[in-house]
Amino acid sequence: MKMASWCVRAVKQSYSLVVSPVILRSSPRLLCTAAQQKNDGASADDASQKSEQSPAEKALAEEKVQLEEQLKDVTDKYKRALADTENLRQRSQKMVEDAKLYGIQGFCKDLLEVADILEKATESVPKEEVTNNNPHLKNLYDGLVMTEVQIQKVFTKHGLVKLNPEGQKFDPYEHEALFHTPVEGKEPGTVAMVTKVGYKLHGRTLRPALVGVAKAP
Repeated sequence: MKMASWCVRAVKQSYSLVVSPVILRSSPRLLCTAAQQKNDGASADDASQKSEQSPAEKALAEEKVQLEEQLKDVTDKYKRALADTENLRQRSQKMVEDAKLYGIQGFCKDLLEVADILEKATESVPKEEVTNNNPHLKNLYDGLVMTEVQIQKVFTKHGLVKLNPEGQKFDPYEHEALFHTPVEGKEPGTVAMVTKVGYKLHGRTLRPALVGVAKAP
């Protein structure tokens, strides 16, 4: 009996020694398989999460595009509004400046008739009669000349300049041609005669000079 018990224990121990390496060798495979199954499960979870998030992400992307388009539109309108405001400001400023410069235009036109009358009056006085022997005519003539000089000074002060273009090239913006005639010694296209002087107010023609223009014979 003792010998039989000893044989059974020896067989059990030898069996355990034979089986243990197999188990040890197979355990890494079991671990890898478990890890792979775990990773596959995690991947499946991630994929499901991504599939669940994709509609939300798509909605956010569409909203982003809409907001960018709205921002672009608002920016464009803002720039246009700024440009329109600046143009309006410049036009208003120009109108104010023009009003300051040319606000007296109507008044100046009325005074031009007075200046024309003074000029005609001084030209009509015979110069040979203006002597000390005729003091009344001399004083009257001197008064007319002084008045004409003074009114021209006032005109110049306010930007009103006389145009007497005799001998100059004809300019349709400053001159009005009453007739064309051949004039000896005058180049064609030049002003040969001035019948009425013109005036400019701050560089703008207020009244064109009435002239006769020389032409080729």
